[in-house]
Amino acid sequence: MSEQTTGPRGSKLAGRVALVTGGTRGIGAAISRSFADQGATVAMGYGRDQERAQEFLGQLQEQFPGSSFSVHQGNVATADDCRRTVEEVISQHGQLDILVNNAGITRDRTVLKMQDDDWDSVLAVNLSGTFYMAQAALKHMVERGTGRIVNVSSIIGEMGNIGQANYAASKSGLFGLTKTLAREAVFHLQRAGKLDTGSIGLTVNTVTPGYVNTEMVEAVPEKVLDKIKGQIPMARLAHPDEIARVVHFLCADKSAYITGQVWGVNGGMDM
Repeated sequence: MSEQTTGPRGSKLAGRVALVTGGTRGIGAAISRSFADQGATVAMGYGRDQERAQEFLGQLQEQFPGSSFSVHQGNVATADDCRRTVEEVISQHGQLDILVNNAGITRDRTVLKMQDDDWDSVLAVNLSGTFYMAQAALKHMVERGTGRIVNVSSIIGEMGNIGQANYAASKSGLFGLTKTLAREAVFHLQRAGKLDTGSIGLTVNTVTPGYVNTEMVEAVPEKVLDKIKGQIPMARLAHPDEIARVVHFLCADKSAYITGQVWGVNGGMDM
């Protein structure tokens, strides 16, 4: 029997609609592909690179014939764009079961050299954008009685890093946001009479990748990368697929008892 080369290989997310911000490149692209591989309908948010988004959309359509995909342009730092995108996905696909807040930016400078806009823009995208997206999705998920929200943080949010005060603050802020959203999700389900032993629930978790082999890391000088690898017990960078596997695990129905948690995927760098 020959190995299947196209179409979903699993069914853990069959019938689910997932929205992945920053879902057409890097870790986000790996998450989108992983969801498709588990049978989900996947909507992918992107910022400016329409050509790249359309190219990736075509790749998924070719790899998973018969599956449904869409791309949605917007700025997650803008609350109206976040609400519009969620509404677009629900209108186009009929529901929203999974939200992955993956979109993020960096503007690295030491604290003494950091400009106001360096700070404001990174916080706006990485932290406020996650809040706006989650707020819009949570309302729909509470009404349906089920859902999954996964926020993508970073090991930098746990350890800090020279030149990344803005990035570290935005990513560590996701820890408190995640735990509060997780508590409120259960609170609202209980108030609506939708919290019972037979439900797959409405969970909110965070994944914190270490250094991952993506386009963002490709810009780092080789000597710096060698030093970073020397600090990682596994002695290598992560593959994007290794982050995506944890995300799709958290989104599966059988992960219903995991909420408000921070999952490190960093090769042992922070332990």
